[in-house]
Amino acid sequence: MSTSDRPNFIVILTDDQGYGDLSCMGATDFETLHLDAVAASGARFTSWYSNSPVCSPSRGSLLTGRYPGHAGVRAILAGHRQSSGLPQETPTIAKALKQEGYRTAMFGKWHLGVAEECRPHHHGFDEWFGFLAGCIDYYSHIFYWGMAGGINPVHDLWENGEEIWDNGRYFTEMIAERAVDYIDRVAASSDDSPFFMYLPYNAPHYPMHAPQKYLERFPDLSWDRQIMAAMLGAMDDSVGEIVAALERHGMRKNTCVFFMSDNGPSREVRNWLDGREDSYYGGTAGKLKGHKFSLYEGGIRMPALMSWPARIPAGQVLDDPAAAMDIFPTFLRAAGGDPARYDLDGRDVLPMVADGAGSPHQEIFWEMANQTAVRRGKWKLVLNGQLIEGAPPEDDVHLADLEADVGERNNLKDEHRDIAAELKAAAETWRADLDELWRDKWERAAKRHTGHPLK
Repeated sequence: MSTSDRPNFIVILTDDQGYGDLSCMGATDFETLHLDAVAASGARFTSWYSNSPVCSPSRGSLLTGRYPGHAGVRAILAGHRQSSGLPQETPTIAKALKQEGYRTAMFGKWHLGVAEECRPHHHGFDEWFGFLAGCIDYYSHIFYWGMAGGINPVHDLWENGEEIWDNGRYFTEMIAERAVDYIDRVAASSDDSPFFMYLPYNAPHYPMHAPQKYLERFPDLSWDRQIMAAMLGAMDDSVGEIVAALERHGMRKNTCVFFMSDNGPSREVRNWLDGREDSYYGGTAGKLKGHKFSLYEGGIRMPALMSWPARIPAGQVLDDPAAAMDIFPTFLRAAGGDPARYDLDGRDVLPMVADGAGSPHQEIFWEMANQTAVRRGKWKLVLNGQLIEGAPPEDDVHLADLEADVGERNNLKDEHRDIAAELKAAAETWRADLDELWRDKWERAAKRHTGHPLK
């Protein structure tokens, strides 16, 4: 495959966006016209999954093609300047594509470690811009989370490893500017190497900030939905600018654009910004049960789209399950590389998206704290499933038929005892193997490097 024949890749990742917060996925109180257009030009997934219901592990899986525990990032990572994160020994799709001759860039939220050795330039990105912790003020670019616990706020805006200041600029719009500028520079370059661009937005993660011009689009919505619509509207507009840049330079046909959210909608009280202590409900998982932190569908089933006009037929709606960890092998094979060179849990989904094949997965597993889950075909089993983080489990064992009950309302564990027992054994075996690997590999490695166990 010649350099000019190989596709460009763009991954667009949103933060805490629910399954129902995209108009092509069912939202009726606001529209996301640009992302709807991406969906219409390719495939919209109805059973696409994150590999975790929280930020850092989800992002780690997307970039490494592995389950979080196999990648070395199993929980939300801290945001102080010495916090560790994704181990350098874990390959990323950026590193793999660089070996295939791709140029690479990242603009947005990292959240895979702040310490120098964990930063994007050590994980395959030629250039990058954004922040390293889990969230920032959208205008001052300061990481405030945890102040109430005695943790000092810290400025968190960087360009290629150097701290920069640009106070008063709305971060969502800054991502779009950087992405469009990158496309313009690639188009003007004499180097015809293809590119991989990773755009992890922080919208609509708290703090709930948006310019007035976006709020004014939705004057009749309640505040919680108005700010959600405004933040997603700004993000959607930026996607429109990026796609327009591709079209302007004749790149759109051979660029694969992939979009998903990292996990389900947040119910954290920090979203309110007015001192309220009740759970936030500005985002929605649609008909799904659960949200961020939960292994019920609302926490892990994501809005997702893939468009590559040169290869993927337009207008598809695909119901077969796939997951974020599939992006690594899918992109690498499409670029002419060999996924077998890497230790991956993900599978190439291009045959499913482009050629009408079924899902490459027999089973997909998840874990979060004391929760474990597995999907096999139409069956989904959740062990110790939680709806509210920190609350007692809703059920010790919950079995659902997702074809008949996508909202997981009915627990069929007693009606289908054999299936429940079989899936429970599979989930517990997978979890035990993962726990053993974590102890033997990642915890020992962290202790060797730092003198302390991995946290």
